[in-house]
Amino acid sequence: MTKTDKSIRTLAVDIGGSGIKVMVLDEDGQPITERGRVETPQPPKPEPVLAAIASLVTEQGEFDRISVGFPGVVSNGITKTAVNLDPDWVEFDLANTLKDRLGKPVRVVNDADMQGMGAISGKGVELVITLGTGFGSALFVDGKLVPNLEAGHHPFRKGETYEQQLGRVALDEVGQKRWNRRLEKAIAILLNLFSCDCLYLGGGNTKKITFELPPRVTIVPNVSGLLGGIALWRDE
Repeated sequence: MTKTDKSIRTLAVDIGGSGIKVMVLDEDGQPITERGRVETPQPPKPEPVLAAIASLVTEQGEFDRISVGFPGVVSNGITKTAVNLDPDWVEFDLANTLKDRLGKPVRVVNDADMQGMGAISGKGVELVITLGTGFGSALFVDGKLVPNLEAGHHPFRKGETYEQQLGRVALDEVGQKRWNRRLEKAIAILLNLFSCDCLYLGGGNTKKITFELPPRVTIVPNVSGLLGGIALWRDE
């Protein structure tokens, strides 16, 4: 039996506005299974999303615990906001509901936080931005998370927030060229605002970026949103 066979296995779940992804990781955070993905059910209420996760899990084999990245503010496993899903998620006990459904211990964090945990070096000031259905953010100082940043809902330009100007709806409305100009400006602002050592860009819309990124800015693969799941259990 190999080390991987004997290791504690973590099921990582990434809930997004357009897709739900799962993967099993070993103790070192390395993938054991292929990533599974389905479209996010519409309307994205808790029960159909939980059913989609349960369906994906059947193809992932054995696991011992679960890490979930959720697109909103999360406190003690309870989802507090869900701008890009459904109002039924507000004050929803996702951790315990999923634990009861799948029979394994569950930890839940914001999806950008989990993506950041899979991308950062753990040195200096590191900012993670996710460009997907919405505009996610996570800030780390020497590897420690600054909780509940939610920069996407802060004012950006013309009386609108980063999410209103750079989310998927905005991309569809104004087109890729104008969206890129906005993103280039946002990156410059955020680098100065947080004095970042590194800024990581993740999410499905990073493939739409057409300009040359400045130094200290890097695109990270979407799988980082799952690989960060192992970090939720580092105190175990």
